Amino acid sequence: MAEIRASFFIECEELLEALQDGLQIMSDDADDSETINVVFRAVHSIKGGAGAFGLEFLVRFAHRYETVLDEVRAGRLDVTPDALKVFYRAADHLWDLVRISRDGLPEPEAHTADLLTALDGLLGDRGPADEAEEDAQIDFQPQALSLTLDLAGGGDLPSLDPHGPGCLRIRFTPLAELFESGNEPALLLRNLCELGRATVRCDTSRVPPLAELAPGAPHLGWEITLETDADESEIASVFEFVEGLCHLEISAENAADDPPQPQELPRFDPVSDLDASPPLADAANPAPRPLSPTPREPTAPVSPKPAASASRTVVRVDLERIERLVNLVGELVINQAMLSQSLERSGLSPHSDAMNGLEEFQRLTRDIQDSVMMIRAQPVKSLFQRMSRIVREASAAVDKDVRLVVHGEDTEVDKTVIERLADPLTHMIRNAVDHGLESRAARLEAGKPEQGQVHLSAAHRSGRVVIEISDDGAGINRARVQQIAIEKGLIPADAVLSDSEIDNLLFLPGFSTAQQISDLSGRGVGMDVVRTAIQALGGRITTTSQPGAGTTFSISLPLTLAVLDGMVVDVAGETLVLPLNLVVETLTLGAGDVQMLRPGRNVVRVRSGFVPLLDLGAALGYRDPLTDFNGSVVLLIAQEDGSTAALLIDNIVDQRQVVIKGLDESFHRAPGIAAATILGDGQIALILDPSDIISNAMSPHQPMATLHRAEGAIA
Repeated sequence: MAEIRASFFIECEELLEALQDGLQIMSDDADDSETINVVFRAVHSIKGGAGAFGLEFLVRFAHRYETVLDEVRAGRLDVTPDALKVFYRAADHLWDLVRISRDGLPEPEAHTADLLTALDGLLGDRGPADEAEEDAQIDFQPQALSLTLDLAGGGDLPSLDPHGPGCLRIRFTPLAELFESGNEPALLLRNLCELGRATVRCDTSRVPPLAELAPGAPHLGWEITLETDADESEIASVFEFVEGLCHLEISAENAADDPPQPQELPRFDPVSDLDASPPLADAANPAPRPLSPTPREPTAPVSPKPAASASRTVVRVDLERIERLVNLVGELVINQAMLSQSLERSGLSPHSDAMNGLEEFQRLTRDIQDSVMMIRAQPVKSLFQRMSRIVREASAAVDKDVRLVVHGEDTEVDKTVIERLADPLTHMIRNAVDHGLESRAARLEAGKPEQGQVHLSAAHRSGRVVIEISDDGAGINRARVQQIAIEKGLIPADAVLSDSEIDNLLFLPGFSTAQQISDLSGRGVGMDVVRTAIQALGGRITTTSQPGAGTTFSISLPLTLAVLDGMVVDVAGETLVLPLNLVVETLTLGAGDVQMLRPGRNVVRVRSGFVPLLDLGAALGYRDPLTDFNGSVVLLIAQEDGSTAALLIDNIVDQRQVVIKGLDESFHRAPGIAAATILGDGQIALILDPSDIISNAMSPHQPMATLHRAEGAIA
């Protein structure tokens, strides 16, 4: 039972994601009927699954939410901006109730009551009382008694003419699973009757004597004669949420037949009838349209998922199993490297069988590694959807009208990266709303729309994932930032800083521009924590800002935290690894290729231009700077801003896949060191972040720290 319950909550996450997608489409003025159906279906399915597990407060809230959405489906309720705000708040609260139900926490009754009141306010005169009255109209009588339903209001409908045009006969018999999933035959029949004039007959012939009555087994069935202009597919759509949970037959009434008389519906066994064949058609009566239940695995008894995700076959695997598989692939990569080095040292011919087999082994290792990384990769969509809620809550807290615009939410990245990025991204989104965007009055005074925008995007660039958070606010007030840094003693009063260096002051510990403490900011715990968290992921964060036009924070992260393609180099007798995707070109320097701008600053001529040159061994503290560059090897490194820089090394050793190993927490995290790895010969090598090394070495205010060896610090 616990396993089925866990499966239900996983299913809820997918349904809530579909709900958020649908609401976003509706907010973009594209509230077509299919989108509204997807939103309704998501809430309905959550209610059904919650009913199976006795989660009463979740069922109660989802039912009220579903009722309001049903009014939208029927065209009786317009989707106004105010209604959308309530729908978003209800979706957020529905997620909270799912989480509370999963963790066994108490229900937030006050908040639930407030939202139920807001939902009822959208219904107006068609509130809960009207809903109860409407349900009461479906008073199903014993077998052979006819009942005409009028759910649209008004007087009694005239009796049906079964020989008239567009007259259909529907036979509906629910299975036990229909009730277990929280579905209601009364609601289905009420929706069916909205398509025309209906006569409903209830069949009680399968009800056993009281002594033999099984409380959990269904015994009733219904036969409906419906006069309507709708076709069979539209009739069947009423029952789409319970497909597989009932027996349904739809057939056209034949004018030559007598009016339908009450008859006993066949007894259906919920188990044996799963494989039953539909009845054969004869010449006089066309074959009915059966919706026979399909076998289902013993998972959470919830209604089918939205059609958007039904086309994919998904296997859920415990994350620990995937992590174990990733670790085994890492060991496979290390052993492949060890085997390669052993065979190369043996002096075998490159064309020998052993070397040919090694090449095939390397190819298979790469294919396995790529496949495993694809398993770990997930779209950032789930993370971005959480940020939508952060924007709504933060904007309400500071009384600003803010819209989140998302791009690239299907960009895939390692699941571990997604999980560890949630907190820093949340903080940055709140900062954009609180500090980045002006107040309503200030925006109008500046000639901007009252509604501010925060853009959140993700994309793959040069083998990394880049996430950008931007706003259309006032930009960074650099003069104020520098003054605050001087007042806090973070920089000297006579410091001369560039715009980028002033922007980087935002990441200093304890720095805050907030003038008063609020729920969102002002406590001095901010962007330094964000940068530390991103650096722990092997990432970087950069800032660009234009006064009056807004600010953009760009986060560059590795696609995976497991394996990377690296260039193994030798620097002053030390073996180091650089990410191969950052290396644009390799050069061997000749006489006159290097020119000095000033002491300690050199540039190297690359064809028709000059590129800054950095002595990697000196920057890392391994040796003194070189004075003779003739014959030295340099690597041209691509920067995030599109520029290049040259790193001076001693020799290129190899290009290979390496397994990323995290550094122990007690090890000092020096600038430019991303992680470490174990080479094929068992040697430990540091994995560098070239862009971080270059930015630190080129800045006169942030001198490069001396690096000590990291042997023994591999986690």
